[in-house]
Amino acid sequence: MTTKNEIPNISESFGAIDPGVTIGHVHLKVADLERSLAFYCNVLGFKLTQRYGTDAAFIAAGDYHHHLGLNTWQSKGGSAPPAGTTGLFHVAIRYPSRAALANALLRLEAASIPLDGASDHGVSEALYLRDPDGNGLELYWDRPRELWPLDEHGELHMVTRPLDLDSLRRQDREV
Repeated sequence: MTTKNEIPNISESFGAIDPGVTIGHVHLKVADLERSLAFYCNVLGFKLTQRYGTDAAFIAAGDYHHHLGLNTWQSKGGSAPPAGTTGLFHVAIRYPSRAALANALLRLEAASIPLDGASDHGVSEALYLRDPDGNGLELYWDRPRELWPLDEHGELHMVTRPLDLDSLRRQDREV
């Protein structure tokens, strides 16, 4: 394994990553596939697109082949990684509108899924929680770019403020 100081800066020669690059999907190791499918499909509303026997499944929002892969290949019956270890901090799932995020909040509350936090970042509003395997999730929507906060130099200035959950809940009814 190389250390930070041993990693060369290839971007100086090759430039930045293409701005059209996106993250296509996330594949999570889970302890219990059926429990995870119940959470992601029955609570959050994803659709099962394919199963690989009893060990893996792929789910999506809409008609995409998959946004999330779930498998027990190396984790069946396992436990969440302990605090103080490296790994995934959270998966961020972007909703298309504030109303769609409000619907997600109401779904979580109806299923008695607790939030770890809820923040207004200026550029977005976000709900933070854990899935049944302890994987961190951020459910969020982005405000339109023209509303993103800028500092006195015109640079992006993200913030972390408490999110008004009552206002978000009302958003679902206003649509």
